[in-house]
Amino acid sequence: MSEPIKNRYDFVFLFDVKDGNPNGDPDQINLPRADAEDQHGLVTDVCIKRKVRNYVMLEKKLKAPFDIFIRQEQILNDIIDAAPGKNAQERQAPLCEQYFDIRTFGAVLATGDKGAGTIRGPVQFTFSRSEDRIYQAEHSITRCAVTTKEEAKKQEKREFASTFGRKATVPYALYRMHGFISAIDAEKTKFSDDDLTLLWKSLINAFENDRAAARGEMNPRKLVIFKHTNHLGNELSGRLFERVTVKKNSKLPRAIEDYSIVVNKANLPSKITIQEWPEENLF
Repeated sequence: MSEPIKNRYDFVFLFDVKDGNPNGDPDQINLPRADAEDQHGLVTDVCIKRKVRNYVMLEKKLKAPFDIFIRQEQILNDIIDAAPGKNAQERQAPLCEQYFDIRTFGAVLATGDKGAGTIRGPVQFTFSRSEDRIYQAEHSITRCAVTTKEEAKKQEKREFASTFGRKATVPYALYRMHGFISAIDAEKTKFSDDDLTLLWKSLINAFENDRAAARGEMNPRKLVIFKHTNHLGNELSGRLFERVTVKKNSKLPRAIEDYSIVVNKANLPSKITIQEWPEENLF
């Protein structure tokens, strides 16, 4: 493993969805998540973290030091209790060393018979919010097959036996997420430059191997990274995020071409550097 990162980073990630549900809300019959007050679309940080984990699983094939802790069929307490160490703090180190998502996002490890406390990860995501209000479209869908003999008998008089369902989509929306990477917390979990490169790669490829009919067409559109020379940072993250603006070119956007994404580099603090994807290769 390489050394922990020494710099703080802040970043803006923009992605869009077309005719899909980027993040259904189980409390709202799985409709696309939205701000109840202004109807802007939302995608939770947990949703994007899941896609990052899934990509790392596919690329690194669950081999240490890039194994994934939070995944299906994983019995977490067994792993926590099996970690070597006399106390919670000692048991955290081998878990951070083996699992990419613990080094990156942190984890609650206070369960099980022994427990290993709580780790705050250096990488934090905000909720993603759409640039404009979204329309939560609902569609009726049919199926010609039936699942039971009883259902078949009820539909015997129909020319075509069909069952009905519902599907919810967003016609089009551009979402914006902010991210923060702390060099202070990276020192604790040993989050390295190799991990950082893998994080950028995972974000850009988050949707490529996660295709589903329900999610429609999702694509990354812009990643803007602000790198600080100081481990504590050289500028407030909010001021840096304000440098990334999105201008609407159409009253009813239906494609990325209906927006202009502008990064203001004027009077940039001398100790801040900017990297942009897709203009630059990040890995």
